[in-house]
Amino acid sequence: MNDTGLLPEGFHDRLPPAADGLRRFEHAVLGVAHGYGYEQVDPPLAEFEAGLAGRLKGTRVTDAVRFVDPVSQRTLAIRPDLTAQVARIAATRMGHHPRPVRLSYAGPVLKLRASELSPRRALRQIGAELLGLDTVAAASEIVTVAVEALRAAGVTGISIDFTLPDLVATLASDLTPAVRGELIAALDAKDAGRVAAIDPAYLPLVEAAGPFATALDRLRASDPAGRLTSRLDAVAQIVATLGEDIAVTLDPTERHGFEYQTWLGFSLFAQGVLGEVGRGGSYAVCHADGAEESAVGFSLYADALLDAGLGQRERVRLFLPQDSDPAVAARLRSEGWATVAALSPGDTPEAQLCTHLLRGHDIVALD
Repeated sequence: MNDTGLLPEGFHDRLPPAADGLRRFEHAVLGVAHGYGYEQVDPPLAEFEAGLAGRLKGTRVTDAVRFVDPVSQRTLAIRPDLTAQVARIAATRMGHHPRPVRLSYAGPVLKLRASELSPRRALRQIGAELLGLDTVAAASEIVTVAVEALRAAGVTGISIDFTLPDLVATLASDLTPAVRGELIAALDAKDAGRVAAIDPAYLPLVEAAGPFATALDRLRASDPAGRLTSRLDAVAQIVATLGEDIAVTLDPTERHGFEYQTWLGFSLFAQGVLGEVGRGGSYAVCHADGAEESAVGFSLYADALLDAGLGQRERVRLFLPQDSDPAVAARLRSEGWATVAALSPGDTPEAQLCTHLLRGHDIVALD
């Protein structure tokens, strides 16, 4: 069987103009991050499995594709997530850098398995991390950069869903680990019946999810002792920095995918795109000596946006006949035109998928 044109399940080629859309998307996102002082790093696709697994948290450890390095004879792992590598760079090679350190990144990641809802195994991850601080000011900056980056990439209808990942663990510290785990799972599943059977006092957390202002009021009303005041005030301050065109919701008990997050997590959505287009929050970075460092960041999923047609533009290509003036062609390229030169007498604009033709010094649009 000739399968030279086939790809493994979960892998795909990105063709023009979609691949050009990815380039523009990355350029827009990283450009916004650069404007806020985030310098780009570029970790390798694979590294020693032991080190990478030590920094990957939650279920992401099982996502890594592993293989034996023929040179070192040690097990390597292909990254399923870039954040862990950025954290490693900040903790080791940039450990001397004054805190906080701002880093951005873009690159491919590979997952061992895919799900029915997310069948891709090879993905593109783009984001920014602020390491050494997870204060309200730091979190506000990260959320602002994420939103501005999406806007710069042409994304509209942006909405954010905030969560408080360690809220239940903090409130239920008096419960046994087994009961606390069962309660967290029931709240994450929004199973009011199971929550009521474990402890009805936690039912208001299920009912609080919804539009931010309403959810915030319900949470405050369910907390007469004020144990949540500082956390809720912090999230309210972050939301206050967002524009009125951003729809904001709050789901205080959502933990799926936020298992390694600390006091704050958020998901980003866009109009016309199925599922999340990004995710972020606060977390802890582990150093080699066992010390932990606070951090906050976000990752954007370019594949979801490009699959929805965002970032793609119509081809605009200028055909240059063989007798075209090279100086004129160079000037047009400097002005942003994509020029396609005829390499043989029979070459035509149609054959080269061109939208415009250079006729002397004039540019003519083709029907």
